[in-house]
Amino acid sequence: MESKLKARLEELEKTADDFWNVSHQTGCFISMLIKAINAKNVLELGTSNGYSTLWISDALRYTNGHLTTLEFWEKRQCLAREYAKECGLSDYITFKIGQAYDIIVNELQDETYDLVFIDANKQEYIKFFEAVHPLLRKGGVILADNITSHAEKVKPFVDAISNHEEYQAQILDLPDGLLMAYKL
Repeated sequence: MESKLKARLEELEKTADDFWNVSHQTGCFISMLIKAINAKNVLELGTSNGYSTLWISDALRYTNGHLTTLEFWEKRQCLAREYAKECGLSDYITFKIGQAYDIIVNELQDETYDLVFIDANKQEYIKFFEAVHPLLRKGGVILADNITSHAEKVKPFVDAISNHEEYQAQILDLPDGLLMAYKL
């Protein structure tokens, strides 16, 4: 990891509570998983200030892949754009502003993803899952954060994906709980 990126990640870890960022451990896990499965096309729902975006795009630099990241709040995504540029990762990212569900169903229907990372409005996880399921290739992975920290809000999603015949799912013991689901 380049020193400029490492320094930026360390700075952003100090503001994690303000921006609802994933933990360092979760960011590292996502990065390793992207490299392990050689993901080329990743979708992130919930850019926020770009902490997880930096982890993902740095891994995609390694695999020569690309990230599409969706965020509702323009102010937050402006920060993410700035940090990505500062760390030399802009070429690996397409930023989109708006409601994640609307962008998925209106703009991304012709895409196929290797990995989808969900970390946006917790009550909409089930809706996001229904929208991205057709876009995820067989052998692809869905990751969803805040599974234990927001258990009640994400329960419909967890129940649906855990009982879906096309997925093998497991909740990982990472801070806030990370669900990993493999599409069979």
